[in-house]
Amino acid sequence: MTNAGNTFVLSLGGSLVVPNGGIDTQFLTEFNQFIRNQVSSKKRRFFITVGGGAEARHYIKGAIDIRGHQLTTMDNDWLGIHATRLNAQLVRTIFQDIADPRVIKHYEVILKIDKPIAIAAGWKPGWSTDYCAVTLCQDYNITHAINLTNIDHVYSSDPRKDTKAKPLHEITWRKYRSMIGDSWVPGMNAPFDPIASRLAQEFDVTVKILNGKNLKNLALALDGKPFLGTTIHN
Repeated sequence: MTNAGNTFVLSLGGSLVVPNGGIDTQFLTEFNQFIRNQVSSKKRRFFITVGGGAEARHYIKGAIDIRGHQLTTMDNDWLGIHATRLNAQLVRTIFQDIADPRVIKHYEVILKIDKPIAIAAGWKPGWSTDYCAVTLCQDYNITHAINLTNIDHVYSSDPRKDTKAKPLHEITWRKYRSMIGDSWVPGMNAPFDPIASRLAQEFDVTVKILNGKNLKNLALALDGKPFLGTTIHN
């Protein structure tokens, strides 16, 4: 992919691909049509990292229930990583005629991508696929990433615990990182993971966080127009 100005990194939350209850075929059908239209009508290109979501958390919980304290953080991370790779293979299969045949899962080498779509998965223990999305921005000289999740905004605090939590339309990396901390836990459910956030701040990557099911809203974000969500930047 050579046209960085028309190339986008999407971090597709696993909660959208495989929420509790199985694969969301309705969402993936709509997402498939949306991305194909973006490619054909606007000549856009996409790197799409795919998260583990509920599937990763189910595997981690199952392993902990069986083995308990004998499991290490690395063991749990590898379960999550392989969940992202299965989900990524599913998404690559959906786009197989317009996607690079490889699922990116090793980031030491910058690949030459000729197809308009490239699908990426988890890399190694210590962070989520959000980190992989920022790494792709760094490798391919892309300044923005869009995080597709199952919430509309980043909030000032956890709205499930704090009735006074307020949606944030814009926040700096410094303030965001002070809210979520610096520690990664396998299966962690955060709008953007803390290790990825540190890297994004370091390399001046702007991240837009929005509800991935609202594809009209995603189109606005891609077009650089006002959208419903949160922008995090330096």
